Amino acid sequence: MRTGVVVAGGRSTRFGGRDKAVADLAGTPMIRRVADRLDSAVDGLVVNCRAEQVTSITAALDGLDGVTFATDERPDEGPVAGVAAGLAAVESEYAAVVACDMPLVDPAFVTYLFERARGRDGAVPRPDEWLQPAQAVYRTEPMLAACRGALERGERRLRDAVAELDCAVVQREAIRRHGALPSLENVNTPAELDAVAEQL
Repeated sequence: MRTGVVVAGGRSTRFGGRDKAVADLAGTPMIRRVADRLDSAVDGLVVNCRAEQVTSITAALDGLDGVTFATDERPDEGPVAGVAAGLAAVESEYAAVVACDMPLVDPAFVTYLFERARGRDGAVPRPDEWLQPAQAVYRTEPMLAACRGALERGERRLRDAVAELDCAVVQREAIRRHGALPSLENVNTPAELDAVAEQL
């Protein structure tokens, strides 16, 4: 069994105060585009968000089977707390974590990440000099423990949690071979949303 965790609890500070998870992207809420793409690579979806987002995200995901919610136990603590909350609701050994602002996520690439993660604590892309831990596959228990440890140390970047793990690093060439670099692009501003809408 493979689970997808969509992390949607951020405050969207660069998005003009609107919840970008449910922002309209070419006629479809952005999180629905992420969920629909991820759905073919996993057996179930866990959505992490703040409690006040559940109603709007439920509406955005209407008709999609196998979705459960994991609301933030520690709101406004950043992506590490969001991933921890999502993974705490996962029952499978491995889970794909994808931020809700990555609407071009490539299901074939996610499937490849599951394959690369086998026998390790995860598989994390590195499209440039930095890891992209917001679209990666993790072994659930070690990553959950790493996230909780990072929070206890006051570390809020996913990179800090991943540093504690034995992960396969997927380099740029492998990303291109097994998926597409736009899979890893995230939408932070309305202008970036418009640019992705043009691609769609």
